[in-house]
Amino acid sequence: VRASKRRDGAEPLVMVTAYDEPGARFVDAAGVDMILVGDSVANTVLGYDDTLQVTVEVMAHHTAAVSRAHTQALVVGDLPWMSYHVTTPDAVRSAATLIRAGAQCVKLEGGTNRVEVIEAIVNAEIPVMGHLGLTPQSVMAMGGYRVQGRSNEAADALRASAEAIQAAGCFAVVLEGVPDELGAAITNQLDIPTIGIGAGASTDGQVLVFHDLLGMSKGKPAKFVRRYGDVGEAITAAVSSFVSDVRGGGFPGPEETYSSSPELTEHLKD
Repeated sequence: VRASKRRDGAEPLVMVTAYDEPGARFVDAAGVDMILVGDSVANTVLGYDDTLQVTVEVMAHHTAAVSRAHTQALVVGDLPWMSYHVTTPDAVRSAATLIRAGAQCVKLEGGTNRVEVIEAIVNAEIPVMGHLGLTPQSVMAMGGYRVQGRSNEAADALRASAEAIQAAGCFAVVLEGVPDELGAAITNQLDIPTIGIGAGASTDGQVLVFHDLLGMSKGKPAKFVRRYGDVGEAITAAVSSFVSDVRGGGFPGPEETYSSSPELTEHLKD
């Protein structure tokens, strides 16, 4: 992954989220390069309104489930809010918890303010992926889910943060919710790959949330989401058919029923 720069002729990287063994198995079979056990599990699986509600223990639980799929894809464990924000030793312990659960590296949000933490985790021999731009764990400070880096000053700050986390040891960085020109500029300036989500087509790879691309999310999807299927509708249709069959006497049928032996049938008549 570290060497996958498109300017050097590498194919674009593909990352998709997964939160359990079946999801990891399905996306791995599709040929993705990386599986992100994202803190987006809060919104997509657990029903919360934001990502701030999940803990390291919750993330370890889902990371362990994903790891049981024994994927070819690299498993990236997402460090949740407040697991690396207070002290550097806490951050290293949080990263170790996800590695012990089955992750092969961790992801964290932030730029120049996270350099010390990144260096400490890398020094503990745990690979780190960065995350810049629209960082969902900072939703309160950002005043909502807003595109970042629109002004000259904000763009320069993101470019400086990208350089800083690369120097600190990140092997890749997610760029989320930034103008396409800024995504291209950061991609060109870095030697590590960039993975875009709402950052234009010039990044070294792309990531989408499992439930978003399959049409299983609630509410209106973000601008950067493309739905590649409507699995949610298919699930409802399948379960509705089951409901109808049960209520109409069509399930179970002979093919779903275990037959009794003649002896047992006769015995049960007594």
